[in-house]
Amino acid sequence: MQSFKARPVLVTGAGRGIGKRLAIGFAATGARVGLLARSKAELDLCHLEIEHAGGSALRLRADVCDFEQVTAAVERMRVQFGAHPTVLLCAAAILGPIGPFVETGPKIWDEVIRTNFTGVLNACRAVLPHMIAERSGKIIILSGGGATPSRPNFALYNATKTALVRFAETLAEEVEQHNIQVNCLSPGATYTHMTDQILTAGERAGWREVEEARHVRITGGVPPEKQIELALFLASEQSNHISGRLISVQDDWKKLRDRTVSPELYRLRRAQKG
Repeated sequence: MQSFKARPVLVTGAGRGIGKRLAIGFAATGARVGLLARSKAELDLCHLEIEHAGGSALRLRADVCDFEQVTAAVERMRVQFGAHPTVLLCAAAILGPIGPFVETGPKIWDEVIRTNFTGVLNACRAVLPHMIAERSGKIIILSGGGATPSRPNFALYNATKTALVRFAETLAEEVEQHNIQVNCLSPGATYTHMTDQILTAGERAGWREVEEARHVRITGGVPPEKQIELALFLASEQSNHISGRLISVQDDWKKLRDRTVSPELYRLRRAQKG
């Protein structure tokens, strides 16, 4: 595992799930990790685990939906660590309503969009001026399995995750001249609180979703080590030639180290005949 010794890394959604796993993984490499989440109890637990393992972390209680709170958290990292984040991992997300779209309403749409999509925009906007000034930066956005396949009964979650992929690709082109890379990471099916939400929803989620959730609960799904390994690669200088892509832990992504990447590989595109 490569070293990120003393590098300031900001992780949103670091209180639980994949965000917490990635935060712990980066801290294990020597990174100074800013843990951003809404729950004080979850932040305290993640911070405690990192500190007990000999890592360095800073609790940043904030709501990604609030740009001013996120901006203040970034400034706190600068004061505490002496530098702004050089790596941003956006993992904060909610599953939102499970069931037919027609049975949902604007209030809950707004909550999902603000958390899953606007929250990422807020985090990116908060760190980008500093990355541009330093002419260096890595932004990694968790897109999840909702970005590519259609998943009936998860319309809002899927829509926001797909939007993030197109946002990442567009932003990547805008900041390319500043030596900043922006990519999406698909972590694969893994056991989190969202798994339990699907199981609790039962038939409203659909039988395929329930069966997969049961399997993930039993097996644990994709091991955290695989997710951390890919995130570390995308945050490293080894991936400076890769930007605007959606890369899954299930992909043969290690071949990307040879720096020959097809222009359309790992991008969302409309399939055309002939």
